[in-house]
Amino acid sequence: MQKPSLPKGTRDFAPEVMVKRNYILNTIRVVFEKFGFQPLETPSMENLEVLTGKYGEEGDQLIFKILNSGDFLSETTAEDKEDYKTLVPKISEKALRYDLTVPFARFVTMNRGVISFPFKRYQIQPVWRGDRPQRGRYREFYQCDADVVGTDSLICEAEIVLMINEVLGKLGIQNFALKINNRKILSGIAEYLGYPDKVSDMCVAIDKLDKIGEEKVLEELSQRGFNNTALKKIIPVIALNGSYSEKIIFLKQIFASSEIGQKGLAELGEVIQLLKQITQKDDCVETLHIDFDQNLARGLSYYTGAIFEVKALNVSIGSISGGGRYDDLTGAFGMPDTSGVGFSFGVDRIYDVMEELNVFPEENTLSTTQVMFTNFDEVAQKYLLPMVAKFREADIRCEIYPDSSKLKKQMNYANRKNIPYVILAGEEEIQAGKITLKNMLEGNQELVTLEEAILKIKA
Repeated sequence: MQKPSLPKGTRDFAPEVMVKRNYILNTIRVVFEKFGFQPLETPSMENLEVLTGKYGEEGDQLIFKILNSGDFLSETTAEDKEDYKTLVPKISEKALRYDLTVPFARFVTMNRGVISFPFKRYQIQPVWRGDRPQRGRYREFYQCDADVVGTDSLICEAEIVLMINEVLGKLGIQNFALKINNRKILSGIAEYLGYPDKVSDMCVAIDKLDKIGEEKVLEELSQRGFNNTALKKIIPVIALNGSYSEKIIFLKQIFASSEIGQKGLAELGEVIQLLKQITQKDDCVETLHIDFDQNLARGLSYYTGAIFEVKALNVSIGSISGGGRYDDLTGAFGMPDTSGVGFSFGVDRIYDVMEELNVFPEENTLSTTQVMFTNFDEVAQKYLLPMVAKFREADIRCEIYPDSSKLKKQMNYANRKNIPYVILAGEEEIQAGKITLKNMLEGNQELVTLEEAILKIKA
């Protein structure tokens, strides 16, 4: 028999891993709902035409296409097989979703007559990308998105900053940088270089700055048609360091004749001002971990305003969150002039960060089972089964060991599952109408009534 295996870039999640993942997901879900977002789910697959053209040239190449059913080559010709672009639409009408934002825009367009605007939704589902698997980068992974569509208000951007800070704070990730920029600022830089029509080319190149370095970025810009004068002008821009205020002063100078660049700076300034009003803190840039990064481009081509990216510091993992404003996304589906803004948490990367930083709560507090009832014989089983029901009525997660086995075997089972409490009932306990409650973390035990045990565990 062939040895089973998994596709590269996918993983099984054992129960002890799922408990931790659910802890992350539940933390994110609670914060999303606290800020007024409603849950939504969309299908795992979309029509290919819905997805293509929304992520830029590099993103489109990473979309997982699904072959048509049956004889998928029946509509093709010999010439088609020589041209990838003409072949794909004929053999693949559907694809696995690349992210949750484009399907959300499709949903909004299809349901615009029944939803209320501004529409705030959160979505927690897996997505798929044909990327090269590596640590922190998988072909199947979960995203947790929160988006608002139908409003231009920059309050939404400010609240995204607040949600990111609250979620990461609750998860114990304290040392991170929340990078923020605006695509209008990038458009202003392209104008300053003399190439206002090459914003996307510029963004694709400088988005790789952290990965390939300044020299390689300049080399790619040259290959994309930027002349030596433009390359000399961009060097001090991409090398710009200093405080938020110092960067703004520099960019205001080079945007003297760029209206769109000035608008980007104004929008960024308004977001910061709103955060000062909400937090009542003049130093909110520092306290909210905000790092204005003029090089932040994010490769997705649908962003038109603010863009965000979050990186945990002192860990060897890429971004754990990102997003931005997209004024034109629903327009691609026949619903123009509907602005949206949102962001996404990458659960898998957050998990890896928390493991590396060792900030998960103690394992016994994450256990799915709070109490295990032992099972010595039929008499004990008959005595304890009604108590199991009473515990569950009290919303205590519990189970009874299914077989009459030796105590050591049952206690080992409880230890492996990190169950914090075990209840034992032998002849003495049954005669007294009580149970022995053992604290597995502290090692002590006491004889108590059923009601006393419930109170102690719930406390």
